[in-house]
Amino acid sequence: MIPYNRNLIESAKELRTHPTKAEICLWQRLQLKHLGFKFYRQKPLGDYIVDFFSPKARLVIEVDGGNHFTEIGKENDKTRDEYMKGFELTVLRFSNSDVLNNIDKVVESINKILFIPPLKRGTIQKVMSKAPLSKRHRPPLSKEEPRRI
Repeated sequence: MIPYNRNLIESAKELRTHPTKAEICLWQRLQLKHLGFKFYRQKPLGDYIVDFFSPKARLVIEVDGGNHFTEIGKENDKTRDEYMKGFELTVLRFSNSDVLNNIDKVVESINKILFIPPLKRGTIQKVMSKAPLSKRHRPPLSKEEPRRI
């Protein structure tokens, strides 16, 4: 379990009561227990409140408004992302505009992350080759007996 600052509980409740249009749009997709992953909205994690969190996927999703694109906002986001990475969490960031204007692409991006097994929690593995399994390299069953294809 990831620790959290109990002083943030009331702030998180308030944020859940007054979501942005982009947060509402994305939440409508995520609350369907999207492909077997439950998401929480405005979840306290450590000393922060994240927009969306899936404990099973160890995934944080942030929907960023204009203040995130200032120099101070970018620096704060970098610090926050590093903090989350310390808990072996993957952080995805989307702009309000992306969510409102390209929700299908946003959900597609989330799906790609959900179904790529991480080499190490908090990082992402390269996607497997799209070649059919019979054409991909298969490791031998043992050192003495090579696997026949």
